Parts: sequence; C-alpha cells; structure tokens
Amino acid sequence: TGDNTAPLTLYEFSSFGCTHCSDFHLSTLPRLEADYINSGKLKVIFVNFPLDRKSMSGAMISRCIPAGNYYDYVKTVFKNQREWGFSSRSDQILSDYASHNGISKEKALECLKNDDAAKDIIEVRQQAIDKLKIQGTPSFLLVTPHSREVIYGVPGYASLKTLLDKKLPQTAQN
Repeated sequence: TGDNTAPLTLYEFSSFGCTHCSDFHLSTLPRLEADYINSGKLKVIFVNFPLDRKSMSGAMISRCIPAGNYYDYVKTVFKNQREWGFSSRSDQILSDYASHNGISKEKALECLKNDDAAKDIIEVRQQAIDKLKIQGTPSFLLVTPHSREVIYGVPGYASLKTLLDKKLPQTAQN
C-alpha cells in the first residue's frame, strides 16, 4: 500500500497466524498510513511468510484477491485471527472473507489447490531466510535509495517513526 514513488519502502514479512503480525497490522500500520503512507513518504509491501498450514491457506487465497481489495482481505484475516485460527473449518472461513473482497467462495477454495502459487510462496519465504536471515515474523526490510536494513521482530511505533524520519530525505520530511 502506498505510492510507488515513495522514497522509503518497507517490506513486511508476515504470517497470518502470527499475533505480533496482527498487532502490527491493526495498531501500527494505521498510524504509518496516517503519518507516512498517505503523504507519499512510505510504501509498505506485504510479503507472505507463512509459519503454519492455516496461514499458508490465507496466503494462497490472498494471491487470488483483486489488487484493489488485497489489503482489505489482509486486514480482515488479521482482525479475525482467532476465529479462523482456532477453527477446524479455517479454509471455509478464509474463503468467506475472500467472498467479501472480490472473489467467490468457490474461487477462493480453488486457489487453495494451486500448486504453483504454493511453490512460489515457499520460494519467496526461503529466499527471505537465505538472503535476509529472516527466521520469524514479523520481520521487515526497509529500503531507501541508499540503504537496506532488516528489522527483526515488531518495532514499536515510536522506534519505527525515529528510524523512518532518519532515513527520509530531508526534502520529503516537509
């Protein structure tokens, strides 16, 4: 989410079943939107890093969601984490969320059978492990025109704000 020309890009490596990831999405991300994303200073890119089968199902369905509804789906999944996470019907519940975000429940269930999507998600996850040494979620990669910095764990809003302000070009802070 955010402007493609933003001077800062934050890649968020996240698992739908991770409570800290949910907290970031529901508490910190809205503040980032208000202070950095809406003003064109920051772009946030969600990267699926599933840690369990149910999170993998959410990730696979997310790949079928239309771009304009993607972050609404992600927010819904995090907001209702306990509902689908503790259910024996998690695939059906996740497909219900998808049906409110641009695809039919049937299409969502079909997405769960896409082996190529599963392989791609696993490959991206493995690259993050190999190249960035990411072992858990959430983890972040902050990319600026001149640097790349990995942040492990969930930073508090204040420390993230300090880091973003330090990395922003002086002209973009005004």
